[in-house]
Amino acid sequence: PKTTLSGVPKTLPSLLRAYEISARADAVGFDWARPADVIAKIEEEVAEVRGEVESGATGDLSRAEEEMGDLLFAIANLSRKLGIEPEAALRRANDKFTRRFDAMERAFAARGESLTGAALADMESEWQRVKANA
Repeated sequence: PKTTLSGVPKTLPSLLRAYEISARADAVGFDWARPADVIAKIEEEVAEVRGEVESGATGDLSRAEEEMGDLLFAIANLSRKLGIEPEAALRRANDKFTRRFDAMERAFAARGESLTGAALADMESEWQRVKANA
């Protein structure tokens, strides 16, 4: 039998599929009232991920993976509530990070240095300079 979510293609990228699943749930009234409610859910999920990280359970990552999935699903929901297509937003964020990282790496290379072996503090300092000049 056909259900509300049965037609969501499993072949969609996961972030886009989460967006579509939540849109279909919304279509039957199963949704948060306001974006602020979704932000509260995201904060709850972040706390759960933090709890898994702080527990130090490095051998079995299944709980951390589950909580991370819940966090990503909640973020896709917020994206939908705000009318932002999450794949496009993430693509732009990837491009922005790549441009900044490349600029940081070129700055190190111009000084005859490499990122490999560079101190994190030095990379962070250059990262902030690149961001300020973007």
